[in-house]
Amino acid sequence: MKAEPAVQRQLLELAKVDAELSRTAHRRRTLPELAEIDAGEKTVRDRRDALVSVETAASDLDREIARQEKEIESVRAREDRDRKLLASGSVNSKQMTDIEHELQSLERRQSALEDDLLELMEQREALGLDAQRTGAEVDKAETEVAAAIVRRDEAFKDLDTTRARRDEDRAKLLLRFPEPLLKLYERVREHKGIGAALLRARRCGACQLELDRNTVNEIKGAPEDDVIQCENCGAILVRTMESGL
Repeated sequence: MKAEPAVQRQLLELAKVDAELSRTAHRRRTLPELAEIDAGEKTVRDRRDALVSVETAASDLDREIARQEKEIESVRAREDRDRKLLASGSVNSKQMTDIEHELQSLERRQSALEDDLLELMEQREALGLDAQRTGAEVDKAETEVAAAIVRRDEAFKDLDTTRARRDEDRAKLLLRFPEPLLKLYERVREHKGIGAALLRARRCGACQLELDRNTVNEIKGAPEDDVIQCENCGAILVRTMESGL
């Protein structure tokens, strides 16, 4: 393939633009904020799940406390009724003995129920504190995710601006090349990542392979408008005064 030396040298400008576009795309894919957002969103989900678990346990305890309080009220009501019976003087001695025994049982029952209620209320208080702490953790995680999203979007905006400028530069550069040369460049770039590179000091600027003596001699003897490719990576080798030929 043939191409004017000046046209070949302009491939270095195109390669420079493409390299920046590649770096921009890589940067967009690997922004640290992306990993931070993923991790943060997982933390938010985990903390929300934990909060739901705590709130569910608290709700269950609230129902148990209400049931316990209702039972205590029932025991107290029965105690009041029995005491009123004793105070009325309308019961015989056997009934009085039975009522007194029942009152003792009711007092023991009430004491046990109140102890259980106190324990339940302590558990409920602990769950309330746990819910507050977990809720604060959810808020913190959500705030951190929101901040990371803002930083990501700002970085995306900058990268998109850079990409748009380089795309514009590239479009202008493409007009300078004959179609066969451009097709070769694009094919090599697609498969190897770099379409053209400077041959500097007998070394390929794409793969950094130093050319052997025979290859250097062949390149020296080739016409200036010959399009030379690296035998190792296939990149178009652009010859200049720096090539060491």
